[in-house]
Amino acid sequence: MIKQRYGLLLCALMLPLPLLLFAADAMSGDVTRQPVNITAITLFLIFVVATLGITYWAARRTQDTRDFYAAGGNITGFQNGLAIAGDYMSAASFLGISGLVFASGFDGLIYSIGFLVGWPIILFLLAERLRNLGKYTFADAVSYRLQALPIRSLAASGTLIVVLLYLTAQLVGAGKLIQILFGLEYYLAVVIVGVLMMLYVTFGGMLATTWVQIIKAVLLLLGASFMAFAVMSHLHFSFESLFMTAVDVHKSGLDIMSPGGLISDPVSAISLGLALMFGTAGLPHILMRFFTVPDAQAARKSVVYATGFIGYFFILTFIIGFGAIVFLVNNPAFLDPNTGGILGGNNMAAIHLSKAVGGEIFLGFISAVAFATILAVVSGLTLAGASAISHDLYANVLRKGKVREGEELRMSKIATVGLGIAAIFLGIEFEQQNVAYMVGLAFAIAASVNFPVLFLSMFWQRLTTRGAFIGGSIGLITAVTCMILGPTIWVDILGNKESIFPYKHPALFSMSAAFISIFVVSKLDNSASGRAEARAFADQYVRSQTGLGSEGRIQP
Repeated sequence: MIKQRYGLLLCALMLPLPLLLFAADAMSGDVTRQPVNITAITLFLIFVVATLGITYWAARRTQDTRDFYAAGGNITGFQNGLAIAGDYMSAASFLGISGLVFASGFDGLIYSIGFLVGWPIILFLLAERLRNLGKYTFADAVSYRLQALPIRSLAASGTLIVVLLYLTAQLVGAGKLIQILFGLEYYLAVVIVGVLMMLYVTFGGMLATTWVQIIKAVLLLLGASFMAFAVMSHLHFSFESLFMTAVDVHKSGLDIMSPGGLISDPVSAISLGLALMFGTAGLPHILMRFFTVPDAQAARKSVVYATGFIGYFFILTFIIGFGAIVFLVNNPAFLDPNTGGILGGNNMAAIHLSKAVGGEIFLGFISAVAFATILAVVSGLTLAGASAISHDLYANVLRKGKVREGEELRMSKIATVGLGIAAIFLGIEFEQQNVAYMVGLAFAIAASVNFPVLFLSMFWQRLTTRGAFIGGSIGLITAVTCMILGPTIWVDILGNKESIFPYKHPALFSMSAAFISIFVVSKLDNSASGRAEARAFADQYVRSQTGLGSEGRIQP
């Protein structure tokens, strides 16, 4: 029996910040390696074979950089919305939120809704303008009227830091999740995921990555829908019966219907909210998806579809969490005889519920889908990192735009392999480390570097290259420093008695530092280049609103 702390698994799994940073404090318990699940392995192998077939199909259609980075711009709004949902709906979303609801009740719904607040920002402020201004990466849009060398260097650096932090956390999560659900060795799981993501991206590019994410999203939505339907049918489709039964059997009783149990400090709550909202709007692998559609209208549609799919999914996880209370709390088949808690920890609530409502076959299906979610997300992240290296740094910074398309495409594939090897190495090295701080730092950097520079470049005429570069750098340094000196690293990891920075979430402070620095430096910049950049805003505004002059649009 191999036992690992539950907090490590939950913190490592993937995307959602509040789950990763609060669940370990809110819940406790050990995670126990399960016997080899033949059904889960068989279903996952079917998924792998199917997606490798898609990769072969996509490779034959990936001829140039536009195909590799943006699937030729031929993804429809509906397909892109489903792919975004597949990129965003992680294993932690599925297992973690349902586990939080199982342990804490109503608070899980608060976090489910919290994940949606970033999408209106993307829909109303960024999607259309980003698609009209950019080509392959969000750095294209940011550097439209600003100097390419410093701005692309900053944007690429922020992208690579976020990507490496996420990839490491996800691969650690993959190893732990597979160790639990499949009974395989940790290092083997990390290598399998790393090799598969390199195959998807290197040969199939964005087209293969998109369809892997679409298939994964459909499977996850179908599995979660069946679980929620089975729970509600058992309770005659009455939410009143669901909640009353859960209150009756849960150890906390009526308290599970009261919010506010997982976070009460107002500064931390505000900082967390800022990280969720604006971090989502600054994630490079999410922003990159808007260049896969043919025009700004399709970009807007993709956000609408993605919001609908993600919102529906989080509603399902809430039902699954309460259903797990009803089905599992008094069922000795799913309880640890020594502790009385659920086998494997609260994070396994959805997995156990799948067996309770669907038997061994459905358990295997849900386990395979949970593994597939990791492949979908790491593929998108790897592609975003590879594009930052090949398109932003190599083609536009080192070669100053004077590079042949075939050469850039080769560099993209080399960067993909390099990122994959680095991620596998880091995933194995960080096996015994709590990687919650990596995910928290990734959100903070996205909110403090990528979002302020992107937002102000689109909406503020006075933004200058000097202001964007200095302010973005200050946001990056502040976020990293606050995380290192905060309770997560300074106390929990480094073992000091008290933290120098008192809060776990730095976004309130790092975002403020970034915006203030950008504003002050840009206002004080009276250079000739700064004045020219301000005058160029009018042309940028017209293109961002109309798309005239952008790739794929016919100029009059």
